[in-house]
Amino acid sequence: MAFSSAYDTLYRWARSATSSIRDSRFLPSAIEDAQQDGESLVYRLRQWPDLAPAHRTAPIYQALSLMSTRPVNRSWFVKHSRMKAQQIDRLLGTLLAQGAVEVVDVSAFRAA
Repeated sequence: MAFSSAYDTLYRWARSATSSIRDSRFLPSAIEDAQQDGESLVYRLRQWPDLAPAHRTAPIYQALSLMSTRPVNRSWFVKHSRMKAQQIDRLLGTLLAQGAVEVVDVSAFRAA
């Protein structure tokens, strides 16, 4: 049995305790997401990027805000953001090119 982080425990409790909490307020950890989805790369914002006018949208600002507090993987973007896959790929490419994100391969942290 794998040990859950405190965040994951609180996430499960909050989801079972109320149905009025918006989906984006409590999210399972990126490591758990990556292991379930088969995606092993997670992205965490290191610095605020210089955004092109096309990237200055509410969904992108929301994603960047979340990325500044916790890492997320590409599957999270696809499932929870209002962005299309091509937009996500362009944004991640821009962030990587600017060195604005830290990329972590979480496959090394597999649950036992």
